[in-house]
Amino acid sequence: MNVVLVSVLIYVALQLAICAFVARRVRSEDDYFIAGRRLGPVMAMFSIFATWFGAETCIGSAGAVYEEGLAGCTADPFGYCLCLLLMGAFLAAPLWRRKLVTLGDLIRDRFGISAEKLVVLLIVPTSVIWAAAQIRAFGHILSASSALNAEIAITIAAAIVITYTVLGGLLADVITDLIQGIVLILGLVIVGFAVTRAHGGVTAAWGLIDVHRLNPFGQEGLGILGKLELWAVPICGSLVAQELVARASAARSASVARRSALFAGAAYFLLGSIPVIIGLLGPAVIPDLEHGEQILPLMAQRYLPTALYILFAGALASAILSTVDSALLSASSLVSHNIVIPLLPKMDDRHKVRWARFATAGFGVIAYLLALHAESVYHLVEEASAFGSSGVLVTVLFALFTRWGGPWTGTATLATGMGSYLLAKHALALPTPYLVSLGVALATFLIVAFAEPRTRDTHDGVELASEST
Repeated sequence: MNVVLVSVLIYVALQLAICAFVARRVRSEDDYFIAGRRLGPVMAMFSIFATWFGAETCIGSAGAVYEEGLAGCTADPFGYCLCLLLMGAFLAAPLWRRKLVTLGDLIRDRFGISAEKLVVLLIVPTSVIWAAAQIRAFGHILSASSALNAEIAITIAAAIVITYTVLGGLLADVITDLIQGIVLILGLVIVGFAVTRAHGGVTAAWGLIDVHRLNPFGQEGLGILGKLELWAVPICGSLVAQELVARASAARSASVARRSALFAGAAYFLLGSIPVIIGLLGPAVIPDLEHGEQILPLMAQRYLPTALYILFAGALASAILSTVDSALLSASSLVSHNIVIPLLPKMDDRHKVRWARFATAGFGVIAYLLALHAESVYHLVEEASAFGSSGVLVTVLFALFTRWGGPWTGTATLATGMGSYLLAKHALALPTPYLVSLGVALATFLIVAFAEPRTRDTHDGVELASEST
């Protein structure tokens, strides 16, 4: 076992120690899932940034750019950056004012219990797929830093991230996110500087890039709708992700929720550009890689001295730990808070936390199995963003900003959004399944809301009613 792998494992062990220490302060469901609703602007911003800046941004986007040029990174970093900025500008403050634990709470308040259960069934697979992407990427890092084959490395990675997540919940996550965010920024800046310096500076390195790889809209065989699909999946598909909703709910005020998302979006774009540049340089420096996803760790290994490569490897581990933690917590919070606890109304806080940890471990195992058999990190993330999210987006936006629709409207929209996506992608093999599902979900909401006479909103215990338009 080489010094790099040992150092990365020591770094991860320190993170686990922090989680174990903070875990002693986790006494309630709010502590475990939304950090007690007390995040300030710095902690909230770093938590959003570190959560969103995951394996797909580092490993996945660099690999996609290596293979396809800028046309391969529509989703990341550009699409997900816009997603964060839109969340901060329009949704973070309204979500915070709702005092939610999960997105299922909002759906229950506006559209009833049946819609709440259905939205849980739609969102949970998204979070588990997202976690699988992080576990797979962590396995690539361990494999590139040692003689371990990919399967063994992914297994070790899964054991680490499941333990990390189960211990401390979101309360521990936001504390470690600050450390991980700083390490991540330092690691990426150092590797970006080292790679460009080794090739004569930014201008000379840029000259090595094939100009045909610089067109972000150069996807072959795609029309306008096909290209719009590529942008819609990361932006619309992740705009109301449970991971973001949890951070907005964990902030100590609406203004903190809004500003932290905006600053995180800006940081995401700046740092996310570094893997993109390295992916563009990759074919000229290390041609004919069998797995394009290994380009970033291999470039760092080639151009950094051992001490700095250890920092870089720790930075990638940081990105993955913070993201997979949030993904598994999202899945477990929805199942525990919105499915299990309502069935056991007399459960005390200690048992609520125990159920939450049990659900987190279970979803971690499922994510591990998906990671072993996935085609790539990037494809996992794209599938996670599109799966079931069109109906969720439509119902959440109408729930936040209107009183249109009722139980039938919410349930029908969620069901048709999911059903039309599966039909368009897997049965009909249409080129734009997400846009189709988004259009079907929107049409369903408007049609059913028009037919459904009244809607009730029980937010904050006050039942509101209004005539549907």
